[in-house]
Amino acid sequence: MGCAVPYAIGAKFGHPDRPVIAFAGDGAMQMNGLTELITIQRYWQEWADPRLIVAVLHNNDLNHVTWELRAMGAAPAFRESQSLPDVDYAAFASSLGLESLTVTTPDGVGPAWDKALTADRPTVLDVHTNPDIPPIPPHTTLEQALNTAKALAKGDSSTWGIIKEGVRTKAQELLPARNLKHMNNPLRSSLLQVRHPVLAVKRHCSSDAGAHTS
Repeated sequence: MGCAVPYAIGAKFGHPDRPVIAFAGDGAMQMNGLTELITIQRYWQEWADPRLIVAVLHNNDLNHVTWELRAMGAAPAFRESQSLPDVDYAAFASSLGLESLTVTTPDGVGPAWDKALTADRPTVLDVHTNPDIPPIPPHTTLEQALNTAKALAKGDSSTWGIIKEGVRTKAQELLPARNLKHMNNPLRSSLLQVRHPVLAVKRHCSSDAGAHTS
């Protein structure tokens, strides 16, 4: 946990002429990501291509562990240890002279990426996300599903939000082509036309941190 932004900085020094993108959860940002933005501020003007984008998945929850407790321990969310203080990541980045944008709606995602990918300096995207959306991997076991159900039945504070978002997610999965058709930003063409791999550095230590370069 917490390796996304340091990995992105390392990738940037390895390929200073290429854009780098890091995805980090807000738990990882509060662990060390905020201080690493200071590192970016120190060195970015030395890079041939100044674009290094840090997308913060902002949900005020240690979400990977929250879902791990539900799926593996049948334990409802323990807010005393899982809730995070609310931090304005965009404002912090702006205070360092970096580009920053706050995204609070789905319609704001495309324009934010457009601006970040054409910026003349590193950018922090403060993307507000919903902690109740179930991260359902393809390898989910029956035991994990049952444990999650037990956790919700025990009075998890997010039970109804999880049920609502789970139903919505499954409904969207039934109509993937329709969802792509109505996407009104460059991401749609990227999803439809990807033909070759790109250089990538990706973390596997937790869902609270990740890094990619392209």
